[in-house]
Amino acid sequence: MDPLREIAAWLASQPALHVGLETQSLPGPGFRCTDGDYLSFSSNNYLGLANSPRLKAAAHRGLDLYGVGNCESRLLTGDLGLYRELEARLAALKKKQAAVLFATGYLTNLGVLSALVRWPIMARVLGFQASRQYRYSFFSDEFNHVSIKEGIRLSGVTAMTYRHLDLDDLERKLRDTPTDIRIIVSDGVFSQDGDIAPLPQLLELAERYDAAVYLDDAHGTGVLGPTGAGTSEHFNLESPRLIQMGTLSKAYGAIGGFVACDALVAEILRLSAQAYGFTSTLPPDQAMAVLEAMSMVVDEPERRERLWSNQRYAVSSLQAAGVAPLSSNTPILPVPVGDERRGEAVAQTLRQHGMHVDLVKFPAVGLGRARLRVIVNSGHTPEQIDSLVDLIREELAA
Repeated sequence: MDPLREIAAWLASQPALHVGLETQSLPGPGFRCTDGDYLSFSSNNYLGLANSPRLKAAAHRGLDLYGVGNCESRLLTGDLGLYRELEARLAALKKKQAAVLFATGYLTNLGVLSALVRWPIMARVLGFQASRQYRYSFFSDEFNHVSIKEGIRLSGVTAMTYRHLDLDDLERKLRDTPTDIRIIVSDGVFSQDGDIAPLPQLLELAERYDAAVYLDDAHGTGVLGPTGAGTSEHFNLESPRLIQMGTLSKAYGAIGGFVACDALVAEILRLSAQAYGFTSTLPPDQAMAVLEAMSMVVDEPERRERLWSNQRYAVSSLQAAGVAPLSSNTPILPVPVGDERRGEAVAQTLRQHGMHVDLVKFPAVGLGRARLRVIVNSGHTPEQIDSLVDLIREELAA
């Protein structure tokens, strides 16, 4: 038996390891599955934009104007002015000179992190002669998203991994690693734990050790800050050392990713990031939808107000029930259950009561660190939150 067949046969006997849930509609927050209707506490549709009439109308306009897909690379004939318009809006949101769009957030991290250190080699083919050879080093939080880790791996540069949010450990590695160019890489909001990166302290260390900070703000963009501009706005920070990545598939309800940076860096990325130049970008209707979503975040502040009202209510309700989430500063409220089998049983009981909460387990987190990743959004009601908290309290007490 070849290895793939052997593994497949073993997986068939391990139903608890199977992932994915076949659905017939997307969470709004209610949704349909083949076996009934459920209420979701797992969607990244934080502001309820994905299924809003206004956003769907914008996507329809994009379909009418441009058709279904962009069947070309932007380096050839696929560079619609629409994309440049969206990039300008995203750059302004992050208070940077420029932005570069990618088809997904995952591709953004793969493309940018690999290209940041390889572009001198690629430019040499075109006749560029560097004044010297530079040694690059990444310094990556251990809980960073897998797309960050894959992007760094593709770069060919060995990463120094520092303990989660441990600034002393990071500083030791910055101080003790002989290198020319240092790049600190961190999620803005950590997707499995819900905590926020200490961006002020990261930038202080970047100043001290002449480093750049690459911030994956997938779960912060549209959510954090007085206007939803993300983690940097949450801390009221701007810095020329800061490179900001974000996704368009969470709070903005569409698809795509971007990086906001200095104009010169953006032009280098357009030429050197293979995930930009050797694939089609997001469909035009999605770009139209994101432009509308960015306007909706500004025009309809009540969406973010409801989100944060629900977040505060959920935190206080969980705490009153004796359930302590791993973090309580964002709409991601992970409830630890530890053992994967116990977590499966709790998640299944919630489903039997019409509630769907994702069980996050290995390999997304370490073995024995399973958690119910409760995510609240603007569409939930206090009564729905009460029902969920009561069920979790009963199950964890059993």
